[in-house]
Amino acid sequence: MTNQRTLRTAKIVGIMATAGLFLSACGGGGNNAEADSESAGFEFGAPQEEVNEIIADLEPVTLNYQAAAASPNSIMAPFAENYADYIEERSNGQIEIEIIWGQAIAGYDEVDDALADGRLDLAYALPIYNPSDYPSFDAAATALGGLPISPVAGEAIYNAVSTDIGWQSESLLEEYAAQGVTPLTPIIASGGYYSVCADEGVSADDWNGRQIRVASTAHHGVADALGASPVSMEYVEVYEALQRGTVDCSFAQLIPSAEAGLFEVAPNIGYSSDDYSMSSRAVGAELAGSSFDDLPLAYQQIIFDASQASYTGVVELTANGNAESVRQSKEADGNIEQFDEETEEIIGETHQQQLAEVIENGQLGDDIAERVQASAEKWSSVAEETGIVDQGDFEDLDEWWNADDYDFDAMAQRVYEDTALAHRPE
Repeated sequence: MTNQRTLRTAKIVGIMATAGLFLSACGGGGNNAEADSESAGFEFGAPQEEVNEIIADLEPVTLNYQAAAASPNSIMAPFAENYADYIEERSNGQIEIEIIWGQAIAGYDEVDDALADGRLDLAYALPIYNPSDYPSFDAAATALGGLPISPVAGEAIYNAVSTDIGWQSESLLEEYAAQGVTPLTPIIASGGYYSVCADEGVSADDWNGRQIRVASTAHHGVADALGASPVSMEYVEVYEALQRGTVDCSFAQLIPSAEAGLFEVAPNIGYSSDDYSMSSRAVGAELAGSSFDDLPLAYQQIIFDASQASYTGVVELTANGNAESVRQSKEADGNIEQFDEETEEIIGETHQQQLAEVIENGQLGDDIAERVQASAEKWSSVAEETGIVDQGDFEDLDEWWNADDYDFDAMAQRVYEDTALAHRPE
């Protein structure tokens, strides 16, 4: 697996090498070579040998990165490993990434503090859990909630749109600054949300009276509209809650559901048609801490450019996790069913109401709905152009999904160039 990761990240670096030309050192004139090397940057897409020359006199550094995965054996581990591989390879080994597993340094409610005070250098974070600190993030999650979803192409498109809207949202970038962190990818859509339930049933009547674990304020509204009772808790607590019957269902991403073994106690999956998304889901972000500003410019640029590897990693990982979840559900004799028409209408109407509230509060501008739609149309076209299409139905995902049939790198580079490049350190 390590060789496959190395080949994948090397391929991204190779693609980058065709994207631009070398940028000479940008430090002011003078004879202080150390100061010049600290302030020297390179143009995005510079060949690796030119990057090596720019950073040759810089001191090696070791940075810690707290990943989302519980352990290196996790189904989610490749996302963190690909990200670390990219940074280490692009820096010619001069930046070493120490991966921290299982939120060992800071829980999700403490990640911002740990980044700001230096306990963490880099981290996958869940701003969706802190709507009071990140109201724009919460609003963006709601605004993105109605996008169509499918197990592979839909994930690629949704993550592109979330990155696009994230970098467009000045109020969100200001919220990160207020918390003392630097966004590397301001919104990561991660995986789509599905219903994972102990009992069968995905019709409108089945939801009435159920206790449903939710992960965002938008989820609260959907659960209420369905006649269910929303319950807030971190996903690490969901298994025991389902096992004990404290909750009946979880509105959940499938990757952590498979990781946590939820299908042992809740084997039934409900999913949306291609015309709807079950609920909002822009839950994550890649962030840098206070140490980032102290790094030489070239190191900052390498770390920032790694969002390409993040995009490829998260889309491929999500598709893998979706397929694994379908397999686990079937193994546990669960039902995999599409929501009935009435359920989808309720979800759709709720999203429209929530979107109207987002527009009314003005945090993301009164044109946010139009911008989300335009972004979705753009990235749907790019996905099709780059061969990212679904090859079957969701229920059969475990049979037709094969990572070797897809190459997400071209779309990853396009997403980076069109959304993040303007924010690259310089």
